[in-house]
Amino acid sequence: MSSKSPSGPRVAAIVGPYLSGKTSLLEAMLAQAGTVNRKGTVKEANMVGDGTPEAKARQMSTELNIATTDYLGEPWTFLDCPGSVELAQEFRNALMVTDTAIVVCEADPEKALTAGPVLQFLGENSVPHLVFINKMDVHGHTVKATLDALQEVSSLPLVLREIPIRNGDDITGHVDLVSEGAFEWKTGQPSQLIEFPDAVKDREQQARTELLETLADFDDTLLENLLEDIIPSTDEIYATLAKDLQQSLIVPVFFGSAEQDNGVRRLLKALRHETPEVAATAERLGIGTGGEAVAQVFKTVHAGHAGKLSFARVWSGEISDGMTLNGSRVSGLNHALGQKHEKITKADTGEIAALGRMEDVATGTTLSASSSVEINWPEAMKPLFSLSIHTAQHGDEVKLSTALTKLIDEDPSFSYEPNKDTGELLVWGQGEMHLLISIDKLKNRYNLEVTSRRAQVPYKETIRKPTSQHARHKKQSGGHGEFGDVHIEIKPLPRGSGFDFSNTITGGVVPKNYIPAVENGIKGYMSRGPLGFPVVDVSVTLTDGQYHAVDSSDMAFKKAAAQAMREGMPNCNPVLLEPIFQVQISLPSEFTSKIQRLVSGRRGQILGFDAKPGWKGWDEVSVQLPQSEMHDLIIELRSMTLGVGTFQWEFDRLQEFSGKEADQVVAERAAANE
Repeated sequence: MSSKSPSGPRVAAIVGPYLSGKTSLLEAMLAQAGTVNRKGTVKEANMVGDGTPEAKARQMSTELNIATTDYLGEPWTFLDCPGSVELAQEFRNALMVTDTAIVVCEADPEKALTAGPVLQFLGENSVPHLVFINKMDVHGHTVKATLDALQEVSSLPLVLREIPIRNGDDITGHVDLVSEGAFEWKTGQPSQLIEFPDAVKDREQQARTELLETLADFDDTLLENLLEDIIPSTDEIYATLAKDLQQSLIVPVFFGSAEQDNGVRRLLKALRHETPEVAATAERLGIGTGGEAVAQVFKTVHAGHAGKLSFARVWSGEISDGMTLNGSRVSGLNHALGQKHEKITKADTGEIAALGRMEDVATGTTLSASSSVEINWPEAMKPLFSLSIHTAQHGDEVKLSTALTKLIDEDPSFSYEPNKDTGELLVWGQGEMHLLISIDKLKNRYNLEVTSRRAQVPYKETIRKPTSQHARHKKQSGGHGEFGDVHIEIKPLPRGSGFDFSNTITGGVVPKNYIPAVENGIKGYMSRGPLGFPVVDVSVTLTDGQYHAVDSSDMAFKKAAAQAMREGMPNCNPVLLEPIFQVQISLPSEFTSKIQRLVSGRRGQILGFDAKPGWKGWDEVSVQLPQSEMHDLIIELRSMTLGVGTFQWEFDRLQEFSGKEADQVVAERAAANE
């Protein structure tokens, strides 16, 4: 590989499916760079990444790990992203500020599908990326089989950069398809250049030809040369590879074992020579690179005594401690190495730094001295799963609200809201594990004990037939008594109409000043109808009544109206209403046939199938499901699709609900209200 001029600060994100070995790869690369003297392991919980209590407890990445280092005299920041699909917001945010991405996959064709959503996101956003097939020391699968399987889920052509040297079933080294050098792997040591093995010559020539032909698809000059049997020089091939990677035309593929340090140095060298500079990345994102300091916040952390930290990529200019950006003063600058922070005085173009105590700055914010620069930022992922939570200690509600707000600040795919119909406090996220991690954070960081349970369904009720009702509230006591007399008509309304109140009073039988009290009394009753649920789609008309010159009051008429509703509503044939959701399920086509069973088992209805636009080998299925059947839908869907299936939902309508299941709902509500 040709020599190169030193580069400025660059950023590489490490992404890929759960358990593919991303954090182990980060540890291996930091060891190769000399940043750590001894590699940590997941088992020993002593790695640079995954240092939070939540990560250690689960032995997995639960949030983005940031590590700034130096490799061969060049500054780098690596962003190690969680692999769980429930924590995908982290990698989405990281990829918006990265120069290139390393997609880590296991050497198993059957698991290639799990890399599909990551590869799709990278392709849609034109993020330069390469693939590192990990754990080649564990699996007996061939590189070619894994490559073919990954190609099925990639919209860009995958280009093999090396082929394995085998001794039986074991991979002992690799041949570089550009330099045509053969290297023997040495565990924990640099690979050793060896004599080219005769056994791989034919495979190497075939693979090298495929590499050049793929490159020629994007280079007319190279194509003409190949047709004339003119083979480009090694330097020309490397230059073409770097150009095509920068333009997101190809995806180079490497392999090795992060735990054994096999292939890691080769990967680092490729990153060093082929990763775009920050100026190219800024241009790709449409960011001007003038003299003004411009930075993008991609992660927020509330770090206890250290306060709020806003991790940002500097796109242009220089950020210094004490500088004012977007009206907020930078109070402290740091480089991160996992949970360790190193104070710095300034951050140059291309660097990632943690900016201290910028309280009004959120993830996705573009920072500048003039506040005139705006950079597009993707919307937060929509929620898929909810739990009802409450504090174990009475009086912690305000503390809980403050802590939840900070969690949202850190993770935009997490949210919370009070449900006015059920009275519950709901937290929303991407799955059960996502929410349980958030609950653990409440305990570990904010000393809040929180219990959780399945959220209640906000059932409603309505009526099927009209009725007329007369009610009189009369109460005598010392002094003024209470007197209110009303005649009302109760009628059903079309679904979705809500509530309507009117009056046909003539002759002042109920003075105008008391009519609002009648309406308030009716509305007060409608919070809990005869079945125990809020009443909707009902009209009530005040038709007649009486008043007393001394004893009538707003309160008396309010009570009379509520009494009339309480006595009249059971005669209107009340019926339960359940919320129905419109759901758009996205999944690989090979699993589409299983949707019928999933939907019918949840009292749902399939409306139609279609190919998912822009997603090769994926389908979209439109269905309608009752909200009561939505709770663990994402869990079952992921279980049947290797974790990659997902959906979007929206409320569609309220629908009559009857039968044994409806009776059970009513009985449970009655028991709860006793």
